[in-house]
Amino acid sequence: MHIDEKVVDHIAHLARLEFTGDSKKAIQEDMERIITFMDKLSEVNTEGVEPLIFMSDEVNVLREDIPVDSLTHEEALKNAPKRDSDYFRIPKVLSK
Repeated sequence: MHIDEKVVDHIAHLARLEFTGDSKKAIQEDMERIITFMDKLSEVNTEGVEPLIFMSDEVNVLREDIPVDSLTHEEALKNAPKRDSDYFRIPKVLSK
C-alpha cells in the first residue's frame, strides 16, 4: 500500500491533527515504514499456531486484602498548605 498526501490528510482529519510542509512529509514516510513492517509480518508462516488469548497460565493471582492504617489523619494533613480541622481547604472552583 502506498501512502500519499491524500491518505495523510484523511488520517490527519480523522485524528484532528494538522500536518504541513516537512512534518507532513515526515509523517508520510513514517506511515510507509509502518505499512512495510506490517507487510513483512504477513510473510511469517503461522500455520498451526494457536492464537494467544492469555499472557500467562496463572489465574487470579491476588493477595489477601487486609486493611492497614498507613497514615493517621494528622499525618495526612500535616503538609497541607491550608486546612480546617479535619479537612483540606482549597480555593473555590465552582460559582453559582
